[in-house]
Amino acid sequence: MTGLAGTGALLRLALRRDRVLLPTSIVAVVGLVTAAARATIDLYPEPALAIAAMQEALSNPAVVALYGPVSDPSSIDSLATFKTVLLGAVFLVLLVYVVVRRHTRTEEEEGRLELLGGGVVGRRAPLAAAVLLATAAVLLTAMLVTAASVQVGLDDTGSVGLGIAWATAGLTWVGVTAVAAQLAGTSRGAAGFALGALAVAYVVRVIGDGAGEGTLASGLSWLSPLGWVVKVQAYGANRLWVGALGVIAYLLLVTLAFLLLERRDLGSGIFAGRIGPARGRLRTTGALARRLASGTVAGWLVGVTVLASVMGSVAPNVERFLSGSQIRDVLTRLGGSAGSLIDTFFATELGFAAVAVSALGIALVLRLRAEETAGRAESVLATRTTRIGWAVSQLGVAVVGTALVLAVMGLVLGLVRGGQVGDVPGQVASLGGAALARLPAVWVCTAVALAFVGLAPRFTGFAWGVLLTFFALGEFGELLELPGWLVGLSPFAHLPRLPGGAVEWAPLVALLAVAAALGGAGLYGLRNRDIT
Repeated sequence: MTGLAGTGALLRLALRRDRVLLPTSIVAVVGLVTAAARATIDLYPEPALAIAAMQEALSNPAVVALYGPVSDPSSIDSLATFKTVLLGAVFLVLLVYVVVRRHTRTEEEEGRLELLGGGVVGRRAPLAAAVLLATAAVLLTAMLVTAASVQVGLDDTGSVGLGIAWATAGLTWVGVTAVAAQLAGTSRGAAGFALGALAVAYVVRVIGDGAGEGTLASGLSWLSPLGWVVKVQAYGANRLWVGALGVIAYLLLVTLAFLLLERRDLGSGIFAGRIGPARGRLRTTGALARRLASGTVAGWLVGVTVLASVMGSVAPNVERFLSGSQIRDVLTRLGGSAGSLIDTFFATELGFAAVAVSALGIALVLRLRAEETAGRAESVLATRTTRIGWAVSQLGVAVVGTALVLAVMGLVLGLVRGGQVGDVPGQVASLGGAALARLPAVWVCTAVALAFVGLAPRFTGFAWGVLLTFFALGEFGELLELPGWLVGLSPFAHLPRLPGGAVEWAPLVALLAVAAALGGAGLYGLRNRDIT
């Protein structure tokens, strides 16, 4: 039997397991680009307006650092894809990270690879199947975004450059995650390596792009795979050859992953796990839940701090960059307020942030199901711990964690904006309150995940589909002129449009009641069903 025996069977199994995740994720990330491009073209029918808007954006170093420089500021295609070139690449990176980790280190940690190894499955087959699946996802996404961009009306060569830019980052992280799965002995450890590498790559690119062309520090962008995405310069210079860097990195990293695989035992990593402390601190389920979530929440806190700092720094340019009644109307329909244009901008961005933080709440609650399927929940429940106590501990961490992330985002926004206008206390109160006002909708989404865990544990993945549906209806329902009753199904459609709008307490109380009902149903189901 060769080391790759059974690769085809494992690939088919992986495709079956990801039959929902991959199509929905690919369609979503491609749709993000096409929707943004179409909206931009509609908002700027005259090229002169587009050029002025792009030059205004590029005059802010924080914007350049966040999204990267643009080689051709006079192109409306560049403006249409200004934010989504790098953002889409990061989404694709996260997708392939999930796929590779799920079918390698996670499967190994939960004992399923050992079970498969009892059959006609070679030592290298699981890693090969995961790499092949992730690679196919990257290439398919690159081709689809190229075709979709051309269909929208963007330049053909630039659209090819966009696809190559995304493929460069995606292929690199197929290799990065494959190596991370060999280095770490746990799924969480592999996540730390892969996501840590992503964070480092992003910071290096920010430093390089923020330094400006011609400076010594600008060369740092070439050291970052995310910098390569920008260096392709889609819809500008169209340096298609930069994609070769991603292919080289992919081949080297995947080869390294297979070499490391041969040097470790099944169930272990190249780096041995640390020995725990002599005195146990995790004496309660609450302490255990906090410990498991601490790294994730800390990462989110760092992310929202950076994001809020950038959002606050671009606020002075908003009125010039987004001037015009048509743009104001679009932002208002996307969840903005009816106040000043800056208030509308903040309300729109906080609406998107609420959806992102809802994903954090769902992920934290779904750890209940992950612990259950891994067999660890049974060990915890064999003690005096009740099912309700175990679930409430994890739910409490999700509730507090999401509140903390939104509070920090509002605080940082208030500090930055307050420093600009000379009213720190007032802006902290206004923007902090606006951020926290999104919590009821976030908690509804979190409670939906708990309801799936308790009532339909086999379908917990549909919690992500519910979130995407809520997001589409709540954020784009009015823009697409959907029926009011359909838009009203989303909890995000009932949030006050703050800052700048009025607070209506009845919808917020109703959302909290819905969250409580869904959470109660989930707890009831968990208490009365079998633990699998």
